[in-house]
Amino acid sequence: MWQLILVGVLALLAGIALGFFIARKYMMSYLKKNPPINEQMLKMMMVQMGMKPSQKKINQMMSAMNKQMK
Repeated sequence: MWQLILVGVLALLAGIALGFFIARKYMMSYLKKNPPINEQMLKMMMVQMGMKPSQKKINQMMSAMNKQMK
């Protein structure tokens, strides 16, 4: 009887761990294909904050965000 409970608990823990890693891998690939922010959005945000966006500054911010994603 206790063996059945032990197998059930182990199967549940293995399922939770496997589900977590599959979901994590899926979300990483999704975010890589569909980044949450692009240059146009970044430019609009800078204008709304009262900054004058230069292409150099936008490129710096995009590269910093891409580094952080990896």
